[in-house]
Amino acid sequence: MVQINSEKLNIAGKTLAEYLATTNYDPKRIAVECNGDIVPKAQYEETFLKDGDIVEVVSFVGGG
Repeated sequence: MVQINSEKLNIAGKTLAEYLATTNYDPKRIAVECNGDIVPKAQYEETFLKDGDIVEVVSFVGGG
């Protein structure tokens, strides 16, 4: 199980890019942290999620 934003999902073995493709996140407006480290956008396709990973996806919201 992989924990993403406090939700446990059975997605171990998928890449971060594969997971994000199943969501409504705009890849241009997010930052992703995996186990305490920021994952550069260029590494989403090669970052494989493993059992026990803790991932936080943060969306940037404009406004003023």
